[in-house]
Amino acid sequence: MGAISLEFLQEELQRLRDQGLLTTIRTVSSAQGAHFVADGRRVLNLGSNNYLGLANHPALVEAARKAIERLGIGPGAVRSIAGTMSIHLELESKLTAFKETEATVSLQSGFAANLAVIPLLVGEGDFIFSDELNHASIIDGCRLSRAKVVRYRHADPADLEAAMERELSTNHEARRLVITDGVFSMDGDLAPLPAIVAVARRHDAMVMVDDAHGEGVLGDHGRGIVHHFGLSGQVEVEVGTLSKAFGVMGGFVSGPRVLTDFLRQRGRPFIFSSAMTPADTAAACAAVDILTGDDSLVKRLWSNTDRFKAELARMGFDTGRSQTPITPVMIGDAQQAQTFSRLLFERGVFAQAISFPTVARGQARIRAMISAVHSPSDLDFALQQLHDVGMEVGVI
Repeated sequence: MGAISLEFLQEELQRLRDQGLLTTIRTVSSAQGAHFVADGRRVLNLGSNNYLGLANHPALVEAARKAIERLGIGPGAVRSIAGTMSIHLELESKLTAFKETEATVSLQSGFAANLAVIPLLVGEGDFIFSDELNHASIIDGCRLSRAKVVRYRHADPADLEAAMERELSTNHEARRLVITDGVFSMDGDLAPLPAIVAVARRHDAMVMVDDAHGEGVLGDHGRGIVHHFGLSGQVEVEVGTLSKAFGVMGGFVSGPRVLTDFLRQRGRPFIFSSAMTPADTAAACAAVDILTGDDSLVKRLWSNTDRFKAELARMGFDTGRSQTPITPVMIGDAQQAQTFSRLLFERGVFAQAISFPTVARGQARIRAMISAVHSPSDLDFALQQLHDVGMEVGVI
């Protein structure tokens, strides 16, 4: 028998191209920083989650090098067999102190952390109440749990309360879990966490926050959204990533010790997939040390963010509901957003167009990511190019 034809995939790719939804994936051939080389061209980097510039920080590079010399390249096994190394425990101890929780488990990524923890907390017959704009990893973790997923309107505690009253009125024994992103990655707005926690408490629900874009950005020394709102000890599950502000790769779950103890026993990504590499883990330790000891990078990040957003507003750009360094430049039409991104790149600025299915149809945008390592001249250059392209394509 012959091979099955995959011609239908070519048709799907052409459909995406015709609709302006085909993502341009550029190749980066230098270290991450305020500038990098993409597709052979040196450009200003407005597309990275490297909020604090730690992805190429000398202290992290040196920590990774020493870890390779001492511990080798890979962990050699899953965490539950022979893959838990001393450096993993060191990182978990540092993260626990940084997050001011009881315990922490590190995993391969923030995505893996969500897949690990959600099915441990709820299952068939239970309820998950999930913000309608939560990250794809939360959506997938919810599906794996087999619990009933009830979506509430974005950042709307009143709608969350109505949904809980409706669904739980005759389901008194079911476990219930409220999940929200801390910072929403495409719009840059914050979850109204104090109100969400209050609603959850009235309905005996656990609260889980995925703070991938809040770690290193919000709160004292970048401890995250729970610390930002003064809710330490009131959120059962904090999921974080090490691949954004921390500049490395990996994820973690932080909270009560009983949660992390059980995750080590039954969290599928923990027991069925190899651990973080020694180099990544050591570099993450160095990142936590930097943030614990000095908040100057966090302050610089916010100073750059405030200036950048103020200038965009003065020019007439719509930056949506952003409250963080994630700065969407709202375009609307997907093809126009692709054109905007391409013209920026030709002028020396890397900033990706984001369109459906990452955001809703008609909500395409350029997603500009501000970093602590952008200099005043970098911001001036970016703002000038955004202005010129905005005028050219008729956005302003």
